Amino acid sequence: MPVARNHEPVDWREGRRLRAWELHQQGWSQVKIAEALGVTQGAVSQWFKRATQGGLPALHHRPVPGAPARLSEAQRHQVLDALAKGAPAFDFIGDVWTTKRIAALIKELFGVSYHPAHVSRLMRALRQSVQVPATRATQRDEGAIAAWQTIRWPEIQKKRWSKGAPSSG
Repeated sequence: MPVARNHEPVDWREGRRLRAWELHQQGWSQVKIAEALGVTQGAVSQWFKRATQGGLPALHHRPVPGAPARLSEAQRHQVLDALAKGAPAFDFIGDVWTTKRIAALIKELFGVSYHPAHVSRLMRALRQSVQVPATRATQRDEGAIAAWQTIRWPEIQKKRWSKGAPSSG
């Protein structure tokens, strides 16, 4: 006997759960339902347990727990568009987007404050990566560093091994 529906499924997952219940009512086994719907037998078992304990409404979509998102989907896409313009377009020095800079940008555009750690999660959800700038001294002399690595470092290594010094590791 078909399931009496009082509304259309909210999403495909809810539709799949309701379809599983329909097939169960028609006498299908959990194994066959799992194969037909492309899920595990354990998932089907959990759905049936919920339906048995809470009735058909237990299979309906439930809102995600927690506070609602502070940025809408459209605003998230506006953030991506702003990031594409580059950091200098928003008066940052250097074309690097860090989580702190993105948090400042979101605050400027939408008045919403985000912790930099949450900005990192937000960027991952948008399939973006943040850039971490290499911290280097402004007075860094690349020539002196290269000379030290090619001349002085090998000398230090030779002296260390010639004395038979033990490893520091």
